[in-house]
Amino acid sequence: MNDLAWITGGDVVVRIAELDVEPEQLDAFIVAVREEMEEAVRVEPGVLAIYAVAEKDRPARLRFFEIYASDEAYWAHRESPHFKAYVATTAPMIRSRRLIETVPVQLSAKMK
Repeated sequence: MNDLAWITGGDVVVRIAELDVEPEQLDAFIVAVREEMEEAVRVEPGVLAIYAVAEKDRPARLRFFEIYASDEAYWAHRESPHFKAYVATTAPMIRSRRLIETVPVQLSAKMK
């Protein structure tokens, strides 16, 4: 259990990704990432949530907020066939990528 497990209630892993996509590739990128995200949430029990947003005035600058049940779930996601296909498809579309490691302090959500 990580040092802050008492705050989050477990070994939850949260990652943030900042991507700058080639503007002329944005539509194709969005199709590919939506497909990958939907598949990951549907078939991987350790993928708790993935959110994607774009900057309002610069839609080719995207942020992803990803929540995994554990570090093992994160690495299993990275090895999944749908994630590997997404990476292969979108690599030429991405200008830059920054991955941010985080420590969850408080995660709150309203259930349906």
